[in-house]
Amino acid sequence: MTPSALLPFLDRLADAASESIMPHFRAAGRVDNKAATGFDPVTAGDRAAEAAMRALINEVHPAHGIMGEEFGNERLDAEKVWVLDPIDGTRAFISGLPVWGTLIGLLDDGRPALGMMAQPFTGERFSGDGGSARYTGPGGPRPLATRPCAALADAVISTTTPALFKGAERDAYLRVEEQVRLVRYGYDCYAYCMVAAGFMDAVVETGLQAYDIVALIPVIEGAGGRVTNWEGGSAAGGGRVVASGDARLHERILEALAG
Repeated sequence: MTPSALLPFLDRLADAASESIMPHFRAAGRVDNKAATGFDPVTAGDRAAEAAMRALINEVHPAHGIMGEEFGNERLDAEKVWVLDPIDGTRAFISGLPVWGTLIGLLDDGRPALGMMAQPFTGERFSGDGGSARYTGPGGPRPLATRPCAALADAVISTTTPALFKGAERDAYLRVEEQVRLVRYGYDCYAYCMVAAGFMDAVVETGLQAYDIVALIPVIEGAGGRVTNWEGGSAAGGGRVVASGDARLHERILEALAG
């Protein structure tokens, strides 16, 4: 089965996650902290959604592997491995802000081949297979396409928070931020989807896990953009990531990060 043949299954997984999450959004639920130091929140919605997606994968595609944020890994040596982040942007989720999403990615022989960001509160889904990308939601379905933007001076960029960057990484990031037209903070996966939709131009991050980015790579690349690490290599493992709508801008950002 080709990865593209699994596109309808993305919607089934997103439906299962949405049904599990929405009873917990803007509800007075418990928030646990997974971090030994600092704050890394997790909710019942996170756990219920990942459990629902895992159950569906194991029922329909039992030979496929699973990499998940909340419940670890299964069969990572499989040809096809699903990469799940049930609520990317849990801080926004617990703050009642609708800029979180469910990330569902598929690795095919280690390559990000399929992905979706589903936002059940707004009813939006952004999906792609690396060759094309599409949106469904209010206003009806449409293809996703990044916009041209060659110069840093014209760019609208985003990062989750500048506090993520420390030491030399902070200096590198500021070399980018100081040159752009507009910066927006705090949008997690939603910012990447706005790059794919042609409303923002780039996202610069550090400290990502694979489940934070694998689902978004086929969406942005399918819309005409580029996603790499800060050195221009694969971003599939997470870490320091740049996602851009225009390859020319991407090069300018990598140059600025390198100093």
